[in-house]
Amino acid sequence: MKRLLITISYDGSAYHGWQVQANALAVQEVFQNAVEKVFNQRLDVKGCSRTDSGVHANMYCLSIDTDMNISNENVILALNSYLPKDIAVIACEEAEGDFHPRYSCKSKEYVYKIYNGAVRNPFLEKYAFHYRYPIDTEFLNREAQAFLGTHDFSGFCSIKSDVEDTVRTINNISVTREGDMVYVKVEADGFLYNMVRIIVGTLLFINEGKVKPGELEDIIESKNRSRAGKTAQPQGLYLNKVNY
Repeated sequence: MKRLLITISYDGSAYHGWQVQANALAVQEVFQNAVEKVFNQRLDVKGCSRTDSGVHANMYCLSIDTDMNISNENVILALNSYLPKDIAVIACEEAEGDFHPRYSCKSKEYVYKIYNGAVRNPFLEKYAFHYRYPIDTEFLNREAQAFLGTHDFSGFCSIKSDVEDTVRTINNISVTREGDMVYVKVEADGFLYNMVRIIVGTLLFINEGKVKPGELEDIIESKNRSRAGKTAQPQGLYLNKVNY
């Protein structure tokens, strides 16, 4: 028996997140269907993270155990022949027997894409949040550094979450611009439910003057969800990198 670490990317527009759900189509279910066709049995597919409905992944890692003698290159080719066009296997390698795509992870990086043009772009509707108000990226990048370090991020977590430990460590955060596109990148040892989307929504509140400059540190320490910004829309969010 060998454990395979498989890396995929996917467009989450048509799916209700990664995890299998009873009444909605999820990426995990579609991937399991492809695995069953290739390996002739319904193998257990373990993922590195949950993603919300409409959220995308540039890099998503998962594992399966199999005793089938098939090369890593052929695993990629075979799975891609059964997967729909919005999901693709981009890498496959053999992992240690105790490897777990979620618990072996040291950190993850998310990127949130904002289209900051005056007129909406129909080709970006599913892939970036259209935000018309001019963004001062240098100013927001300076303000965002208050998130760095280890904090109790319970004020930046959805009230639907039942996680008890809300302490996380953000290693890097940046706000940058390329033309009309603004990118918010956040790398941390873990994330709470909707944490990145609330971070982005809070930064946009700062941009609009709804949160005062320099107030972010106090908002974090307050652990009060009502003081942070709105939860930004899901289509701008991408799981960008998983570090082991």
